[in-house]
This record gives sequence, C-alpha cells and structure tokens, in this order.
Amino acid sequence: MSGSKCTRLNGALVKQVLDSVDSVLFDCDGVIWRGDQAIPGASQVINLLKQKGKKVFFVTNNSTKTRKMYVDKMSTLGFNAKEDEVFGTAYCSAVYLKTVCKLEGKVYLVGSNAMREELEAVGIQQTGVGPDHISGKQTDWANVPLESEVKAVVVGFDEHFSYMKLNRALQYLTQPGCLFVGTNRDTRLPLEGGKAVPGTGCLLQAVETAAQRQAQTVGKPNHFMFDCVASQFGVDPSRCLMVGDRLDTDIMLGSNCGLKTLLTLTGVSTVADAEAHQKSGCAERQGMVPDYYVESIADLLPALQG
Repeated sequence: MSGSKCTRLNGALVKQVLDSVDSVLFDCDGVIWRGDQAIPGASQVINLLKQKGKKVFFVTNNSTKTRKMYVDKMSTLGFNAKEDEVFGTAYCSAVYLKTVCKLEGKVYLVGSNAMREELEAVGIQQTGVGPDHISGKQTDWANVPLESEVKAVVVGFDEHFSYMKLNRALQYLTQPGCLFVGTNRDTRLPLEGGKAVPGTGCLLQAVETAAQRQAQTVGKPNHFMFDCVASQFGVDPSRCLMVGDRLDTDIMLGSNCGLKTLLTLTGVSTVADAEAHQKSGCAERQGMVPDYYVESIADLLPALQG
C-alpha cells in the first residue's frame, strides 16, 4: 500500500485532483448535509463544480426517499440538482430488479413508500408496505396467506418492521426461485450529537437469519451503484472522484470501482479509522483507505473560486 494514500487535500493539490476528474460522486448525509442542515459551503462546491463542467452525482444508501424527494430537499438547501443525478437505493433496487434480474412478478417489500413508488415507476408491483400485525395462533403463522405473484423479497429501511413481516418474508423466501435483494447493510443511522438508531442492515440480517439465505445488496459498497451511474452517463472510472464520510461504504465503493476517493470528516469516519485500516496489513481493509481527506468539502472552495 502506497504511503501516499490518506493524504490531506489542500493547497495546490486540490486543483490538481479536480483537474484529473470529469465526474464527482457525492454521498449525501454527513457529506453535503447533516439531517436537515446543509454543510456550510457544500451547495457552493456542488454548484461551482457544475459551472466548471464537471458531472456531479449523488449516491446514497438511504432508501426512504425517491429521487424527486431528494431533489426537493436539495433545492430547499440551495443545491442545483436534477432527478437523473440522484442514485438512492430505492431507485437502484428497482433498476436492479428490472434490468439485471428481469423480474416478472410482484415484490414482497419490507420497506418504505418511497421504495414502492420507485418500483412502480419501472412497472414492478409490490405488496407489504405499512404495518403487518400479528394475527391468529402461533401454529398458523407458517401458513400465512401469500400472494402467488410474488417472485422476490426486497428489504430496505422499514419503520414498521415486525415479527409478522419477518415471518412473511421467510415464507416467501422458502419458495423455489424467489429472489432476495437488500438495499444496503448499514447497521446504524448516525444522528446529530453522536447518537444513532438501527439501520437497514439490522433488518436485513434478521431476514437473512430467519430465511437462512444471503441477500444480494445493491447499495454501497456494491459496484452496482456505480454501474447505475456509469451505464446511464458513460462515466470513466479513472476520471471519477468518490466523496464520502464512511470508509466501509463510500470509500470501499470507490476502491471496488477504481475511482479516486476523498473522505470528508463531517460525518462518521475519522482519519484515525483510515490509518488503522492502512496499518492493518489486511487486503480488504486497504480498500477502506481513502486517497485523500478534507475536514469538509468546503475545503474545495478556494480552488473552485480561484
């Protein structure tokens, strides 16, 4: 592993790196905003990159928003963004089922209304959104009514996750040929003040444990997320920069796809985390070492304004 990895990006090096790329992929939460507050300077960075002819995309593991919902939020926070630049796991899961799996049938969806909308936008019907309460006796649960048209189980973030949903997913997944897809494996959703709540990975692992099957995940760090962007916009990985705040998803995605990587310290991971991976000698952990890091993406502003 080169000693030049995990280099602080500042001074003349900023312009040098930006000149070496045509496209920039940004994670959202912890990178361009935290909660409902934009990271100071983030909107100027995004808008200036576009003015200078860079292609800018937003790649997020959050499955609770449609592309349109993301654009509405970005617009409110001062970002210049279009729907086709947003690649969330709700959208990417729908694309995966339609184009890779060529699904013919319905989805049993452990997920949000946003996921339902993105599935229906590509012509895939679903069942399962909303609460699913316990009914009948325990001896009846293995015989819950199932829809014969369901040919896939998809697990994303679901605030109504329950024992009965877990059970119903299990019953579908025991059927021959039923596909199993997860949006992502993030185990925690970080909140302001260092707090966190359980993430999609916890729900997905519960379903995997019950079904004794492994899901195919489409979110970061799986290369499919980048493939979605590259196939639609012809992005050259050698001239693309991935910017994120998590080493295990954002930076690993960049490493998996041959992109330059930039860690911003406004979110989850730290330089100490990256250095620990670098010193570990473990090949897999080397993929979580960024090429560069900044305190905030606002550190790119001077080079863009110059």
